[in-house]
Amino acid sequence: MYRYTTGIPLIDREFGGLRASTNVLILAPPLAYAERLAYRVACPGAGEWTIAISTDGRASDVVGAFRNLGAGRNQVGIIDAITKSSVPTLRDTPKAKFVTSPVDLTSIGIKFSRMVESMWREGVMADPPGPMPPPIRLCVNSVSTLLMYTGLEVTFRFLHVITNRVKKLEGLGIYVLNSESFDEKTVATMKQLMSMVIEVRSNDGEGLVERDLRIVGIRGRTTPRIRYFYDDGTLTFEG
Repeated sequence: MYRYTTGIPLIDREFGGLRASTNVLILAPPLAYAERLAYRVACPGAGEWTIAISTDGRASDVVGAFRNLGAGRNQVGIIDAITKSSVPTLRDTPKAKFVTSPVDLTSIGIKFSRMVESMWREGVMADPPGPMPPPIRLCVNSVSTLLMYTGLEVTFRFLHVITNRVKKLEGLGIYVLNSESFDEKTVATMKQLMSMVIEVRSNDGEGLVERDLRIVGIRGRTTPRIRYFYDDGTLTFEG
């Protein structure tokens, strides 16, 4: 089975990356650079594609973040759910789709399906041909915004469809959720849809902010915590 590298040494070195058909929840407090972790894990490798559903950032900014991580121009497709509300004349392109708001989950789902089909065609026609099925990563930033706009029940139904689609595609799904904005029931409900959770912790002490993470549920295990740092656009990990 295909395996996806993540850019997180703990996962790649000790577990050989993540298996295809895996859905990962990044559960993080505010100001923990959770979106940067998500972009790192979701960044496509050679012969791969990434689709980002963005409810928190404009398509141009998200594409820029992936390009800074080394993704090729044609490897990343964005479904932007915020920009069209202020620029109604925006038109879709093959790698950038726009919907009016995060409430329009039907349009997001349709455009996700169309983008997947387009990337599959590119994968099949590639010369030389790449892995089959073409490996696709999905990044949803963020589940928190979907919950705020549409509520728990509607968000759960939408993500149930999306996570199942990722499994059938043998893809890798990454979903960002603010750990401090929702009650335990909401967090537990979102966890039900996931294969594993990356739990992020952020501590302020004596003027310094320390951030670390651990992975819960990777091959039935919980890993030790590792510290990470974000400085001048670069994400690094301890050890």
